[in-house]
Amino acid sequence: MRIALFTETFLPKIDGIVTRLRNTISELQRSGHQVLVFAPSGGVREHDGAQVEGLRGARFPLYPELTLALPRASIRNKLLAFKPNLIHVADPSCLGVAGIYYADVLKLPLVISYHTRLPKYLHYYGLSALEPLVWKIMRLRHNKAQINLCTSTVMADELRAHGIERLSLWPKAVDTGEFHPRFASHDMRGWLSNGHPESPLFLYVGRLSPEKGIEALRHVLEAIPGSCLAIVGGGPSETNLRIHFAGSNTFFAGYLTGRKLAEAMASATALVLPSKTETLGLVLMEAMAAGSVVIGANAGGIPDIVRHEVNGFLFDPDRAGDLATVAERAVQDKHLCAAIRGKAREQAEEWSWAVATQELVRLYEIATRMPLAEKPEHAKAPWMLAVKRAAIGGMKLFLS
Repeated sequence: MRIALFTETFLPKIDGIVTRLRNTISELQRSGHQVLVFAPSGGVREHDGAQVEGLRGARFPLYPELTLALPRASIRNKLLAFKPNLIHVADPSCLGVAGIYYADVLKLPLVISYHTRLPKYLHYYGLSALEPLVWKIMRLRHNKAQINLCTSTVMADELRAHGIERLSLWPKAVDTGEFHPRFASHDMRGWLSNGHPESPLFLYVGRLSPEKGIEALRHVLEAIPGSCLAIVGGGPSETNLRIHFAGSNTFFAGYLTGRKLAEAMASATALVLPSKTETLGLVLMEAMAAGSVVIGANAGGIPDIVRHEVNGFLFDPDRAGDLATVAERAVQDKHLCAAIRGKAREQAEEWSWAVATQELVRLYEIATRMPLAEKPEHAKAPWMLAVKRAAIGGMKLFLS
């Protein structure tokens, strides 16, 4: 099968979406399929044999690490030369609109995957009034697809409740060779704890942005004397977070990848993800594979991964003090945590990229057999105009 993939974010950016896409592309290529990637420029030109077409764009003011790549007329020629069987668009915002449009124009099956809870993010940027508009735009885009992929059952329910149709689950996966308990390191623990390797060490890994709720981790440090926090990642909130955690035992490690990230996860007392907006929480799965205790909010897609006091801990993000209470349990109940680590690793071993990609290919094949939306020739231009107007209008409101 030949798949044209449109994504708003790709290497060298580091996040859960990129992790899922790069591992999926690798599995598809290894299985004999061919992938052509359209992504913002400035990254790689090739990934595991898949050609990456970079398109220029502009930085998004609210999140400078994100590039809004604009569609180009050259996309059509690239698609015609590649001759895809299907177009897959990940989180369409700007570039993804081109994928939706060309699926329509070239009469190709369309799959759209949902990775980012943009409507919920609006509340953290003072833009909650735009939520109805964003859902309207999302319905317009997603309902053009033969199949809409979600990464958790909770997110599928949320999309269904907002009128998005033809939903399927894209199975979760993690590389259990890359993340493993054997990578636990006394030196890494000492570095992350600012020279206090014997102290309880909490770890946060991910984007540093308002919707992640990282500020709540200060309460954990205050509730557990002598505990340390290591924050791994970067983003627009880093300066504010440094001010917020000033005077505490907090270390900002910056971005970690590969073996260093695996060591960090395997060496921590617990990895904590306080966000209420996760569509899944891939970083929790990586930490579970690494043999770390995980603590996540009982919200979003996280309950699809974590079972409380079985393979991790869940806390109520709307109940004051609950995160600190659960974190104390993770430090004090050694016997329970040992059992949780074992169960977490056992669970992670069931989450294979090969199996997840096989299921994705099955869904691709179903999409290719589904009827394409038929409409009269004169209706095509108004539809394209409506999509463009919705996209441009939404972007103007965001950027104003």
